[in-house]
Amino acid sequence: MDRVLPEAVLDVIGASIDFVYQFAPLAEKTVVLVPSFVGEKVAILSEASGQDVDTLNYLLGMLLCYPLGIIMNLLPYGKVKHLFSLILGAFLLQFTIGKQWIHQLISSMLAYIMFMILPAKDAKFWVPVMTMVYITLGHLHRQYVNYLGWDMDFTGPQMVLTMKLYSLAFNLWDGEQLAKGNPDRAGKKCAPLAVPKLPGIIEFLGYTFCFSNVLAGPAYEYKVYQQACDGTHLYDENGKPRGKIPSQILPTLKPFLVSIVCLGLFSVGGGMFPVLNPTDPQKLTPAVLSEEALANPLWKRYLLSWIALACVRQKYYFAWKNAEGANNIWYAGFEGFDEKGEAKGWENSVNIDILDFEFAPNIKLMSAAWNKKTANWLGRYIYMRTGGNLMATYGMSAFWHGFYPGYYLFFMSLPLVTACERLGRKKLTPRFAKFGIAYNIVCILATTLTINSTLIMAFQLLSWDWAIAYTKSFYFMNHIICIVFYLVVSQLPSVKKDEKKTQ
Repeated sequence: MDRVLPEAVLDVIGASIDFVYQFAPLAEKTVVLVPSFVGEKVAILSEASGQDVDTLNYLLGMLLCYPLGIIMNLLPYGKVKHLFSLILGAFLLQFTIGKQWIHQLISSMLAYIMFMILPAKDAKFWVPVMTMVYITLGHLHRQYVNYLGWDMDFTGPQMVLTMKLYSLAFNLWDGEQLAKGNPDRAGKKCAPLAVPKLPGIIEFLGYTFCFSNVLAGPAYEYKVYQQACDGTHLYDENGKPRGKIPSQILPTLKPFLVSIVCLGLFSVGGGMFPVLNPTDPQKLTPAVLSEEALANPLWKRYLLSWIALACVRQKYYFAWKNAEGANNIWYAGFEGFDEKGEAKGWENSVNIDILDFEFAPNIKLMSAAWNKKTANWLGRYIYMRTGGNLMATYGMSAFWHGFYPGYYLFFMSLPLVTACERLGRKKLTPRFAKFGIAYNIVCILATTLTINSTLIMAFQLLSWDWAIAYTKSFYFMNHIICIVFYLVVSQLPSVKKDEKKTQ
């Protein structure tokens, strides 16, 4: 185990947690939107299905977003939609995580008060700090009370909320600077997302509690939510359609059906190819480190690890594709129309491009296809605001996920892989791109075998001991290959521009 904190520090942490727990009865009294009989029915269903209550509550909450989305689509534009979004989002949180829903309310209200009293210049610093401190304390609490556990608690929805509040702080700053005619470089690029003034409290809470993304995202920008609620992405100021409004039936059904398939693959495949020990995943040696697994030849262990991780990814695919359909049903995922009145598409709600991720020829495209709204957040509000600092971006991503050593082992390995990928694109692609599909296949295999095996396994194992033991069992192969690749390829001369043109 990785718990090596001094006893005195553990005592302080324990005392702090006990102090906060004193307010649990008060938080319990705020759970007023979920009738008591609902919990009883879910408990009966849980026993009959063999699923634990937390998982079943989450699954039912995700599916419930679809009928709620139908109602949302029928409501008149304006404050009614915002109020519905707020109340039903609060209901879903109370249904899935009970009294812990209060964290969403507290942090939302703290941010709103800061937006009200602080200048935009200060708010764009202090609101992100507050949100990161809040999620940090949540992650630390989770690790302290449920080490290596994957149970549902408030940290999942809080991670989504962190992105919303963090981005809104910069949206308001960009809006102010644009009004003054003095936006910086990042502000100019993010101008379409700028918010000119602080939304009203109902509109703000409708966004932070938005029912269709409160559980699993996607954490799209406030401007996207606002336009979906007031209909301005569909109609002009005179109420005239900006173009031929497309049907939302297929954009809703397609991701929903994909999510059901992914759920089935996760349920079946996860049982057949587990990463952790199914008996006691928190304490017993992970399945991928068992004596039976380590007895296999290197190539077979590599292959089984790839399959196991592919099965694990299905639970993320389920959540994101399910949420995609739930947002599309009330046109929150619709991007609106271009200047010619042509529909742009439904990218607002897309958080994963499954095939693009699985068959990505490089880490850049792989990262762009995975958890896309988080990637947008990191790109717009960390990477761009720090002058393109890659370490700061990956570091923030790890920090946002939590504090398990496995996260940092994975994210801190990515700059090495990224450096190799950039070098390969500069030195190798001009030489071998002429081989077309064959070269592309080699790139796909190199990318998936580098990332979706020993590197990303650390992310799932969490523990330093387990992550290092697993990486060591492969002789740190991926890291060594990347270092050798970089040293060798960097010695190749760059292809001249006139040579590129002739290839």
